[in-house]
Amino acid sequence: MWNLHTPGGAVWVLQLLASAFLAILFLQSGIDKVLDRAGNLQWLTGHFAKSALRGSVPLLLLVITVLELAAGVLTAIGFLVLLTGHSSTISFYGAVVSAIALLALFFGQRMAKEYAGAAVLVPYFILTVAAIYLLAY
Repeated sequence: MWNLHTPGGAVWVLQLLASAFLAILFLQSGIDKVLDRAGNLQWLTGHFAKSALRGSVPLLLLVITVLELAAGVLTAIGFLVLLTGHSSTISFYGAVVSAIALLALFFGQRMAKEYAGAAVLVPYFILTVAAIYLLAY
């Protein structure tokens, strides 16, 4: 067990917390998109009705669902590996996929001219970029 009251121990705790946060965020969101695909598709079709993305909503929903599930699974597995073996590699790649998913969501919100929704994603993106940096150790 790490001595948590050291720089190395603190980084390890931060890696665990960031991995857990991203796992919860993206597993919940991805699973919701799988379980309520029809509801999500209906809402997104209306959301993008006046944007250049209106004809691509079913494909884009599939892409974002895969990205979110991949991010969630990688960070969840990475959390467990960090907890047991202190290797951050899987969580690192999960955080990278998380950043890509957030960029895709941000792009969609901007295309739909939903600027308030895009702004809400900024703190998540900042946390994810910080997680990538932390998990590189």
